[in-house]
Amino acid sequence: MAMQEVLGAGGALVTLTILEIVLGIDNVIFLAILTGKLPEHQRANARRIGLMLAAAGRIALLLGISWIIGLKSELFSLMGHAFSGRDLILLGGGLFLMAKATVEIYAKSEGHDTQRVQKRAGSTYASVLTQIVLMDLVFSLDSVITAVGVAKEGQLWVMITAIVLAIAVMMIFAGPISNFVERHPSVKILALAFLVLIGVVLVADGLGEHINRGYIYFAMAFSVAVELLQMRADKKPSSA
Repeated sequence: MAMQEVLGAGGALVTLTILEIVLGIDNVIFLAILTGKLPEHQRANARRIGLMLAAAGRIALLLGISWIIGLKSELFSLMGHAFSGRDLILLGGGLFLMAKATVEIYAKSEGHDTQRVQKRAGSTYASVLTQIVLMDLVFSLDSVITAVGVAKEGQLWVMITAIVLAIAVMMIFAGPISNFVERHPSVKILALAFLVLIGVVLVADGLGEHINRGYIYFAMAFSVAVELLQMRADKKPSSA
């Protein structure tokens, strides 16, 4: 019986870790965009501190399991749709993400106005860390609720371990991804477009219209593959 419990906990740990890593794709993209606005010597530290604070926030959510489950309870109804605390958080996060990405796209496409737009958007070290933590909590809300459902009662350590492992993987890849995005302006615009898309998904979820994340990730992967092929083609010398 003890062996079955160990195997069950191991399976839950692997499942939850993979889930946290996959759902962390959104966070890594947002992290790359935000830290790219800081001076270069602050970026690595901001990524590390931001992810550590994000991990602490996720663990805090797990420790408040009863509060998390309560977020799915109806708060009020509007135009025939019942809204819960979870819905409001997803709506707010989605709208913020869409607005943030749109401002950044404008700043990149309107070079003469870039400094004014970035100043208005705010890019201080403290504001970047705050945005990383808040958006991570929005991104991880559903994954935490799912984790509570996947792991059995009394397996809180499994959920916390999965979060720590996922954050560790994100720390490893966040730097290279951020540097790659900063070196290629077209990739940065593509990443910002992804954030708009993710914001739409969050808003749709908040309004009760669930969109399978698998379709979104496939579209993102396909777009990145096309962009990489285009970059490779541009490097080849012209035969003309």
